[in-house]
Amino acid sequence: MTSDGPELREPDLPRTAKVRPRALRTGWTTGTCASAAARAAALHLVTGRPQPVVEVALPSGRRVTFATERCELLRPGRAEAVVVKDAGDDPDVTHGAHITATVTRRAEPGLDLHGGVGVGVVTKPGLGLEVGGPAINPTPRAMITRAVGEVVDLEREGLQVTISVPEGERMARKTTNARLGIIGGISILGTTGIVRPFSTASWRSSVEQAVSVAAAQRAPAVVLCTGGRTERGAMDALPQLPEVSFIEVGDFTGAALRRAVEHGVPTVAFVGMVGKLTKIASGILMTHYTRSKVDVGVLAEITRAVGGGDDLAAEVAVANTGRHAYELWEAAGLLPVAGYELCRRVAEVMERFTEGRVRGEAAMVDFTGRTMVAAHGGGLLPCLP
Repeated sequence: MTSDGPELREPDLPRTAKVRPRALRTGWTTGTCASAAARAAALHLVTGRPQPVVEVALPSGRRVTFATERCELLRPGRAEAVVVKDAGDDPDVTHGAHITATVTRRAEPGLDLHGGVGVGVVTKPGLGLEVGGPAINPTPRAMITRAVGEVVDLEREGLQVTISVPEGERMARKTTNARLGIIGGISILGTTGIVRPFSTASWRSSVEQAVSVAAAQRAPAVVLCTGGRTERGAMDALPQLPEVSFIEVGDFTGAALRRAVEHGVPTVAFVGMVGKLTKIASGILMTHYTRSKVDVGVLAEITRAVGGGDDLAAEVAVANTGRHAYELWEAAGLLPVAGYELCRRVAEVMERFTEGRVRGEAAMVDFTGRTMVAAHGGGLLPCLP
């Protein structure tokens, strides 16, 4: 502890979530698959021959080869190809998606890129994409342009490329796209072209993007929730906030706070269960279980601070888990006041981490995630007890 509170720490990300007996297999982003399908269709259009295999460049310059599921001429001047996405060992909802590119000749030189069935439409600002346009991110756009431009001189000839994913609208229901303002399908994503399995980095990126979208919508606050249960509880407790305000932050509280500061978000609330709250109260802003443990010593200190006896504090100090400490507080009738003190310390850490540029608030929910047990608020959350 320092005189101002615990040392603030944000440990490095783990390479994978668990130690596994074999190496995890990488996969390909939707953007890479779209560029491969577009190149195959363009080649068929130019050569008149279907392309069973096609090679494309990744952003790094490395070239990779894909088999096409289908490649055919639909009519003169219009060809279509399909590449099936392989996400490797990543639990990606788009694994197996049929990424389809339809390429048509047009009179004007250059590339005209569209989103078809199953590719989402951007309806909110904050994503770095044109509102009303397809959810095809900048790197995939560049990859598609390069892949097609290697086949046709786009300064002299013109092509229209439409990317579609027939099952994309169904897949998008399992993502946060609708909340981010992407309606009707999946996003065509990727910055490296490669999917890293169980990518903590991609989750952090999605958290940062969600904060940016909330800020672009002028949300008065963002509410960081550790998972689906706590998010539902937070939404029930704060019905006045728009849905875009609620963000499943996972382990990336520090990343979310930095992005909130960048965008001038005035208030950030953290809603979680006792374990994650204890980690943040201890000054840990990246809370993955392989990089930090619940410091029950902090909970023992809180026990004493709210009037708990030495015997109870000693029990809490050797509790097996944060939940065990929670149950000891509950049995002793100290849960509301101890929970409030824990939340107060979390809010204090958040404000120190952001150098006072956001107002920090915090709430503790029970293990159903639906009932708010204690909170330190005043602006957004109530003060409980």
